[in-house]
Amino acid sequence: MAETILVTGASAGFGQAICRRLVTDGHRVIGAARRIEKLQALQEELGEAFYPLQMDVTDLSQVDLALASLPKAWERVDVLVNNAGLALGLAPAHEAEVADWLTMIQTNIIGLTYLTRKILPQMVERNDGYVINMGSTAGTVPYPGANVYGASKAFVKQFSLNLRADLAGKQIRVTNIEPGLCEGTEFSMVRFKGDEKRVEALYRDAQAIQSEDIANTVAWLIQQPKHFNVNRIEIMPVSQTFGPQPIYRGD
Repeated sequence: MAETILVTGASAGFGQAICRRLVTDGHRVIGAARRIEKLQALQEELGEAFYPLQMDVTDLSQVDLALASLPKAWERVDVLVNNAGLALGLAPAHEAEVADWLTMIQTNIIGLTYLTRKILPQMVERNDGYVINMGSTAGTVPYPGANVYGASKAFVKQFSLNLRADLAGKQIRVTNIEPGLCEGTEFSMVRFKGDEKRVEALYRDAQAIQSEDIANTVAWLIQQPKHFNVNRIEIMPVSQTFGPQPIYRGD
């Protein structure tokens, strides 16, 4: 059955791949992002099943205006994919830029929760809907330099689980997708602030997850019967695994 699906962060990376896959599957997709020219180019590619919506999730008043601007035929949102998010910097906490922390909190936490709060009432009223949040393995596995980014993704994981608790008795599904190392997106270029050498070093000789892998995961989740809920789905490339915790000893 065709659904109307709102995807944030739709101008590149995961979001763009998710939009392409869902339109291919026969759904109608509202692609939301700041860069309207990227969305318009995607609309030319995908056709009338794709609606471009300029929206910056960090600007709450703009979120309100963007949602209010949707044509009546696009007002119903069956599935919300909270994909917009970012990491900035990889410095230890005592050296990190506070401005970077605030941007991550505003995007990964406040933007995600506010948009969810705006869309959720219509799902509750219909007793039908699906919220898919984009988390990260960083929300579970700490590593040096992840500090606020990892904490923000831990928030997304716990928010997703608590939504399930709040929605007890409602036919509304909630899933947190938690990817590991992913390539072919703007994520690392943003994180390293345009340092191409650091980005190249990160992915060198590693077969990382691709955007299409995440898009296929979202499509699979939506295809499942509505009585079936995946609370969390953690995805890592085979090239990435776990390691021992370091122990630093005195002289």
